[in-house]
Amino acid sequence: MALDGRVAIVTGAAGPAGRAVTATLAAEGARLALLGRRREPLEALVADLGIPTDRWLAEAADLRDPAAAVRAVDAVRERFGRIDVLVHLVGGWTGGSSVLETPLDAFASMLDQHLWTTLHVARAVVPSMVAGGWGRIVAVSSPVATTPPPGSGAYAVGKAAEETLLGTLAREVAGTGVAVAILQVRTIDAARERVSAPSPRNASWTTPEEIAAAVRYLCSDEAAAVNGARIPLFGGA
Repeated sequence: MALDGRVAIVTGAAGPAGRAVTATLAAEGARLALLGRRREPLEALVADLGIPTDRWLAEAADLRDPAAAVRAVDAVRERFGRIDVLVHLVGGWTGGSSVLETPLDAFASMLDQHLWTTLHVARAVVPSMVAGGWGRIVAVSSPVATTPPPGSGAYAVGKAAEETLLGTLAREVAGTGVAVAILQVRTIDAARERVSAPSPRNASWTTPEEIAAAVRYLCSDEAAAVNGARIPLFGGA
């Protein structure tokens, strides 16, 4: 199996994309550290997937808090001894108002969820990846980071900040064996409507399984040269 023996952290693991990524990485032989705001949904996920008890760890952590991110990552190292992969799926959306009408706390919330969670967990995992000479970081973002539509200013700012951070990090780790990639997704099609009821509205949506397949490749040895890339997963648009 391609990831046999690797240790992968999946943040936001209980969400639709997180479930698909967790299932795929488990099938590839990875040992899994699942992070989320609450432990119970993570434990239910591993029970549903039948992952052996010696191959997973669930940690409740609010990654907006840098100390909580460090504690969670330290627990992963204590359990498995290493960290090879970070798949960062934490995020949220707010929108519908113009830039002038959007409350300031909406901008702060989007920066917390997208920029700060990414920064805190990346700073906790990257040094050991670089020291070990191998690592993969994959985050899911959105095309609004580069082409923001009206009414999504706070979300676009959060995602743009996250992508800028990861793009800078990719250049800083170049040549170390660590690679960083961004998957841009317009809408996660958790109900698989694009397949069951195709329409122009959902033509650009992306299923959790498509996200997981892209993550599987980006976490492989073959993806070493894919560093700093923004990969669009909305080709049906």
